[in-house]
Amino acid sequence: MYSQFLKRIMDLSLSIPLIAFTLPVFLSIAIFLFITQKKVFFFQKRPGLNGKLFTVFKFKTMKDSPEGGQISEEKRITAAGKFLRKTNLDELPQLFNVLLGSMSLVGPRPFLTEYLTLYNEVQKKRHLVKPGITGWAQINGGNNIPWNKKLNFDLEYTRKLSLGFDIKILIITLFRILTLRGFDTGNFIPQKFTGVLENRVK
Repeated sequence: MYSQFLKRIMDLSLSIPLIAFTLPVFLSIAIFLFITQKKVFFFQKRPGLNGKLFTVFKFKTMKDSPEGGQISEEKRITAAGKFLRKTNLDELPQLFNVLLGSMSLVGPRPFLTEYLTLYNEVQKKRHLVKPGITGWAQINGGNNIPWNKKLNFDLEYTRKLSLGFDIKILIITLFRILTLRGFDTGNFIPQKFTGVLENRVK
C-alpha cells in the first residue's frame, strides 16, 4: 500500500515545496556554471525501478574528456565541482527526477548501467524500489563504506520499506544538512563496483 501509492504522494508533497524553496540556490548555481563553464547540467542514463533506464539530472562538475586524451576523472573535476560534490548540491536537480516520477526522495542510489550485469540475483532486488536522492546507505557511510556493506544497506531498505523508515531517513538527512555535516561521500570519484568479492552479499 505505502510503496504503491502513499510513497508517491509523499514524494510530491515534499519535492514541490523543496523545489520552490531551493530555487534561488538552484538558479545561482546554474548561472555561475553557465558563466564559468557554459555547460550547466550533466545527463546520464541510470537504472531505476525494475532496472528500467531513465535519465538522471545533475549539475555538471567535470570537464569533458578531450578527444584522444587520457585524463583521470579526478583531474577533470572543476573547482566548483569539488564544492558541489562535497555539499551534495550537484544532486539538487534530481528533485525534478522525483517530480517526474523516475526517482523517489528516499531509496537506493541509482548506480551506473554497467553494473546491471554484475549484480547477482540477490543484489538485483535493490531495483525493486525506485532509486532515491538520499537513502539508508547514504546516511550510513555513503561512498566511504565497502560495496558489500553499501549493497546490504540497499537490500535492507527494500525489506524494511515503510512510511516510518522513510521519515527516519529524511529526518537524519535533514539533521545533517542543518548541522552542516552533509553526507560522508568519501572520495570524489568512488571505486567502481566489480561484481567479484561483492557477490557475497546476502
